[in-house]
Amino acid sequence: MQETTSPEPKQAVVLLSGGLDSMVSAGIAREQGFAVNALTIDYNQRHRRELDAAADIARFIGARRHVVMPLDLRQFGGSALTDDIEVPKEGVGADIPVTYVPARNLVFLSLTLAWAEAIGANDIFIGVNALDYSGYPDCRPEFISAFENIAALATKAGAEGQVLRIHAPLQFMGKADIAREADRLGLDPGMSWSCYDPQPDGTACGLCDSCRLRKAGFADAGLIDPTPYSA
Repeated sequence: MQETTSPEPKQAVVLLSGGLDSMVSAGIAREQGFAVNALTIDYNQRHRRELDAAADIARFIGARRHVVMPLDLRQFGGSALTDDIEVPKEGVGADIPVTYVPARNLVFLSLTLAWAEAIGANDIFIGVNALDYSGYPDCRPEFISAFENIAALATKAGAEGQVLRIHAPLQFMGKADIAREADRLGLDPGMSWSCYDPQPDGTACGLCDSCRLRKAGFADAGLIDPTPYSA
């Protein structure tokens, strides 16, 4: 009797920061049957605790490969995450905050696209959302759609007629929805890290935009957030 072998799963590259959103995005990619190749950018960010979180998440979801790419954006500065600028703690406002890193998702998606093309993957996952976020322009649906068009124009794969897809499965979810999705997927939110200003004792500050959004999301979802907060 001839043995049959299961077909190789389709490959996807997942941009994995180590935050809650990227963790859920990676979990969704796995649930959809993709072999996950995780890309984490070490951009010399001040919240470097998320790099450890990304490694934990990549192991947990069984990533085929996890690449941590150094890219020192402190050389440019211009953000509270990459420069000697105080992380704001007053709450989420209407303006784009100083925690915005200039063109970060554009740069990161370009690197993700390059790896995807190199390994023959036509699918990219990114955990941006346009509802409960800090107003960053590179989280908007218009940006994701435009980048997908650029991917088709800028690559050999696109020129040869392959369809390159940018998946943003959390695009229209609020933080409460994302917390519930983590729970549904069986992901431990304690593996992820969101705080922009980790404290010397290892706790999350609890007051930066990212902490506030995360805490409110879990509270609204009626779920426990295991993150240790200092405030």
